[in-house]
Amino acid sequence: QVQFVDSGGGLVQAGGSLRLSCTGSRAITSTFNPMTVGWYRQAPGRQRELVASISSVRDTKYIDSVKGRFTISRDNARKRVYLQMDSLQPEDTGVYYCNADPQHENYWGQGTLVTVSG
Repeated sequence: QVQFVDSGGGLVQAGGSLRLSCTGSRAITSTFNPMTVGWYRQAPGRQRELVASISSVRDTKYIDSVKGRFTISRDNARKRVYLQMDSLQPEDTGVYYCNADPQHENYWGQGTLVTVSG
């Protein structure tokens, strides 16, 4: 029961950019608009962490390490959330996932891999 489908990852050199996208499934149509949605990252050997989130009224939050480089946005009509990532650094490498904030156990998708080469 995947509720979010994540895409947009890839291999990029340090200093480059990627735009991630996640789409909510039909099952969460009624709950998507009021939901705070976050992008999470799991780096190799580390626990998954919340990187950025956006509320129903588009208030945004970021962890310190990505402030000024990442921008989260949402399109409620398409049930999509985006993460524009600029000035990427090798420490941004990891698998990125969308989920609600706070996370919902049943909403995890397959994630999308971002690899930043130094």
